[in-house]
Amino acid sequence: MQLNYFTRRRRERGENKRENNMQDIDEISGSNVDAAYKIHTGLGPGLLESVYEAVLERELIKRGLAVERQKIISFDYDGMHFNEGLKVDLLVEGIVIVELKSVEKLAPVHSKQVLTYLRLLKLPVGLLINFGSSTLKEGLHRIVNDYQPCAASRLRVNQQKR
Repeated sequence: MQLNYFTRRRRERGENKRENNMQDIDEISGSNVDAAYKIHTGLGPGLLESVYEAVLERELIKRGLAVERQKIISFDYDGMHFNEGLKVDLLVEGIVIVELKSVEKLAPVHSKQVLTYLRLLKLPVGLLINFGSSTLKEGLHRIVNDYQPCAASRLRVNQQKR
């Protein structure tokens, strides 16, 4: 089994997964943002969502991350079981959901969709990336589900201290 960059680094330092899960989530999110920026500047807006999805998947795999594309998720609710209840565009390292869009403007339901996925999967962080916006900054949204980021995170730029 091939280990991803983060797991190899943890093992080299003799650390366990739980202690650094928050730092890993921030690093994985950061890698996603870097890759999305590279793709957005290289391809530009206006292509089909499936194109950006395939290219982002490949870029993340090249960076040593485990990626599941169009992952079908089953779940239970109120005694009912749904075999194909939802489909996640990309699930990175099993802990970060990446939902992609290629539309002129995101609708409020898009953020709610990612938050629902996070709650059902009991995951802390998801990224909503709209490749249809003129800049990636306009189209990038980090959605959290009861998550406290690592203090050293690269993603803490322009955030107010609490």
